[in-house]
Amino acid sequence: MGAALACTFGAGPSNLTVVPEGEPVTGSDMPVATIADSIPMVNIMPFAMCITPTNPEVATATAAAQGVLTPVPCMPVVTAPWAPGVPTVLVNGQPALDDTCTCNCMWGGVIAITSPGQTSTISGA
Repeated sequence: MGAALACTFGAGPSNLTVVPEGEPVTGSDMPVATIADSIPMVNIMPFAMCITPTNPEVATATAAAQGVLTPVPCMPVVTAPWAPGVPTVLVNGQPALDDTCTCNCMWGGVIAITSPGQTSTISGA
């Protein structure tokens, strides 16, 4: 919880939100994330504006602007859970998330953790 995120095609930062499921597991008195915490608008919030032409909305706006790249508000579309996770640390049966994990947006962006938000060990895992 509290990790800072960046997308390669996002114009701004975002934050990771963890909604605990099952038995609460905490680190630094905050919920610990797992690879399953990759749901857009629940765990991964928008990155301000999207700038990739592979996003159909960006392509449409760019075409309307006579070919000038035109960013649109970001709406992440995550295609798979975070990877690789920490297989030696399970949180309610799921590998824990650490700052080496990434996930992908359908429009080609790679979402990465730029600051973990927590640095202490996990209690209750």
